[in-house]
Amino acid sequence: MEAALAANSNAMDQHFHAGFTWRGNAGCGVKNGLAEFRRNWQLPLRAAFTERIYRTEKFLADGDWASCFGAIEATHSGAFMGIPPTGKRVTIPYMDFWRVEDGRIADNPVFVDFASVLAQLGRDVFAGEGWEAFDRGERLPPAPPDTTP
Repeated sequence: MEAALAANSNAMDQHFHAGFTWRGNAGCGVKNGLAEFRRNWQLPLRAAFTERIYRTEKFLADGDWASCFGAIEATHSGAFMGIPPTGKRVTIPYMDFWRVEDGRIADNPVFVDFASVLAQLGRDVFAGEGWEAFDRGERLPPAPPDTTP
């Protein structure tokens, strides 16, 4: 996988299926084909976050699927989702899944915790209503409605 996503990605096409689809969570979109993935995901992410250190916590494989989760530590050096560069070091948690077909990556669902990245950059997308407040004892969680007959 590291070879497929290496910084020098001139030979990336040898690792990806012709019908490759990259599917991100909200805010990331769907990229059809390697060129669209590079143009509309990989290169903008690299422009926004430099000095990247990838930390894979766990890698798993089962049949034609592989996955990993971890985080990227990086410097916010370029515009990101409307936020100008801050120079801050951030941690970008992610989960990555790959389906391999004919020895090449054909499908790549990805989940990136951009809510936490935005919070690190000073933007609380939950406007103070995140459920972490329950854990800190700042608020009580709502109780489900009574459903007894």
